[in-house]
Amino acid sequence: MPHPDRPAAFYDANKFCAEESVGYLMKRVMLSLGQQIDKRLAAYDLTTAQWNPLMYLKKNGRSTVAELARWQVSDAGAMTRLLDRLEKKGLCKRERSLEDRRVVHVELTEEGAKALEHVPAMLSEVLNHHLAGFDDTELQTLVKLLRRMIANGEHMRDGP
Repeated sequence: MPHPDRPAAFYDANKFCAEESVGYLMKRVMLSLGQQIDKRLAAYDLTTAQWNPLMYLKKNGRSTVAELARWQVSDAGAMTRLLDRLEKKGLCKRERSLEDRRVVHVELTEEGAKALEHVPAMLSEVLNHHLAGFDDTELQTLVKLLRRMIANGEHMRDGP
């Protein structure tokens, strides 16, 4: 496997075509997934941005606004605005820490857990439609390659 400190030479600035770049294609896939998920989530009064932190809370339990923002690769201000909407719907609740007033804890409510009941099936449906025609090996290869790209990006961010 190539070393992550040595970048590949697949792209050349003189011949670069954005529409053929991996980044552009991944963005198109993410936009398509988001549109289809939003279309289906509308029936449950949720959006793509909203189900993510709720599922995180369901899986991991109580969290902080800062942890949710880091996990969703967002900033605390944007997460606070998102949580304002979710709290107004009764899907989560926030409490300021007694030990450190700067820390705000977030919990999933019973209504929030109910709102998520159909999400895993709907996400599976959307993903399976986008993976139509793939075989098991191709899916595993795609996942492995995406994880490698993520690791390379993290190496760049955390590196020297």
